[in-house]
Amino acid sequence: MEGNAPVPRVGVVVFVINGKSVLLGKRRGSIGDSYFALPGGHLEFGESFEECAVREVKEETGLDIEKIEFLTVTNNVFLQEAKPSHYVIIFERAVLKDTLQSPQNMEPTKCDGWDWYDWNHLPEPLFGPLETLVKSGFNPLPLGET
Repeated sequence: MEGNAPVPRVGVVVFVINGKSVLLGKRRGSIGDSYFALPGGHLEFGESFEECAVREVKEETGLDIEKIEFLTVTNNVFLQEAKPSHYVIIFERAVLKDTLQSPQNMEPTKCDGWDWYDWNHLPEPLFGPLETLVKSGFNPLPLGET
C-alpha cells in the first residue's frame, strides 16, 4: 500500500438521550458544514467505543454521560467533499449522569452550538450518516420512550 493512499477512519457518535429528545449541534468545518449532527469524533488508538463516546461528548459539550450502549454501525464514503474520505461510524446511545447539566459549546470553531431536539421533529439538514439512519426508520430511543 502506498504511504499516501487514503484509508478508512473510525468515528464514534452518540445519541445523548433526554426523554424523547436527542442532542444535536450544527457542524462547522470541512465535512458536513452547516449540517446538524450528533456529538462525537475519531476513535483514538487503544480506546474502546464507550471511552471514545465519553471523551468526545465531554470535549464537545461539557456533558458527563453514562449507560453507554452500542446501537449500530454505518459505512460512509464522502466522495463529494473537498477532501474525499471514508468513515466507519459507530453509533452509541447514552444518558446524562446529571439531568440538570446543560450542553456548552466547547469547540466553537467546529460547532455553532448544541440543543435538544424532539426525535419526531428533527432539524434540517441532517449530516449524511444520521440522515440515512433516520430515513431508514431507525429509532435510538429506548423501548417505551418512542
